[in-house]
Parts: sequence; structure tokens; C-alpha cells
Amino acid sequence: MQVRFDALVCESTRWTVLLGASGVGKSTLLRVLAGLPVHWRFEGSITTSDGVGLGQRVGMMAQQDLLFPWSTVSENVALGARLRGERVDTDRVLSLIVRVGLADHADKRPGQLSGGQRQRVALARTLMEDRPVVVLDEPFSALDARTRSQMQDLSVELLQGRTVVMVTHDPAEAARLGHRIVLLKPGVAEDIAVPPGLPPRPVDDPDTLALQGRLLKRLREGD
Repeated sequence: MQVRFDALVCESTRWTVLLGASGVGKSTLLRVLAGLPVHWRFEGSITTSDGVGLGQRVGMMAQQDLLFPWSTVSENVALGARLRGERVDTDRVLSLIVRVGLADHADKRPGQLSGGQRQRVALARTLMEDRPVVVLDEPFSALDARTRSQMQDLSVELLQGRTVVMVTHDPAEAARLGHRIVLLKPGVAEDIAVPPGLPPRPVDDPDTLALQGRLLKRLREGD
């Protein structure tokens, strides 16, 4: 399903990565896309290729993990189904907990976890929802380099066939994950050409590294 956000088109089954400095409005765009309130008047529009509103078809992972402190890791991953009064697919819950590397922490509560572990719980919860449109707001920011790469690979694998819009400050992450990269500056949305090859691109690929350098240079212009 293609999503059009005024002039910004997010293609079906592709990762659109929004890259830019803090304060340029990346997270606000995601909140509007997810149907959440924002602190300023929004005058744009969101349309989809099938003409059906996004509604409950969007899954979102916010910058904050937003875990329930009184619930276990397993209960937090299953939060969506629990709140809707649906049967929880416990096999899928446990499978996702294993895939994000938290098999030994399923019965712990958020206060017993590190920041990076909490972020992985939030990622598992988002993947659990299995929505056709997924918006990710800096989903790997709290992770060490090794775990970040692993979670990027896992997310691309499990979100195959989904329309993904991701915000990041990290040129390396954008270069690795974007089918399309949009550089946001005040009043400007600039498409950046990406190298051949499908995400996740190898971290040591020369084209990926060159794109990372170009993105950093573009971010620094005007300093």
C-alpha cells in the first residue's frame, strides 16, 4: 500500500528513511502519520493508494519505549492484543522475545532491564502488531553497534512486504536501510540517490560507506 504524505510518497513494501537534524519535524511527521496529536496545526493531508484511511493499519514505535513498568517483558510485547481483549499468541510472543535476544528476560519487568534491552522489548511489541504500515522513530538509537546491526537485519526480515517509514539521525543507518532516503531541512525535503542493492546493505560495502559520507556532508552543510 502506497502512502502519500502531501508531496512525500512512501512506496509499498519499501523503507522510506527520513534523515535530518533535531527539531526539523521528523518525529512530528510520524505522529501525524500514526494519527497522534501534535503541538502545532497540521495543514497537510495523508492519502493512500487504495483510498482507504490508515486507521488501525499503522503500527508505531516511538522514541520512548513506553513499557508498562508493572508488566513483564512478555506482557509488554503482547500489550496490543491484551488491550484489545484478543487472544494472545504466546508462541509468537516468545518467538519474538528470542529473536530480539531477550530469551532470558521474558519474565522480568522493565525496571530490571537496561535501556537497550527496553528498546528491544518495544521493537518486539511493534513487530508483534504485524501492521501493513509501520512507523519507527529512531528504533535502534539505544543499542550498541553490534546489537543495532542485528536488530536492523531482523526488522528488515520481519517487515518484508510492509510499508515502513523510519526516522533517524544516523547517516550510516539511513545508508544501510533506506530504499528511499529523504533529507529533511527546514522547509525542504530532498531525495538522496541510493546505491543498488536491497536493504539491509552490508556495513562495509563501498557504495554504502560512500553514501554515508555524502549524507553526513549534506547534514553538515550550513554549519
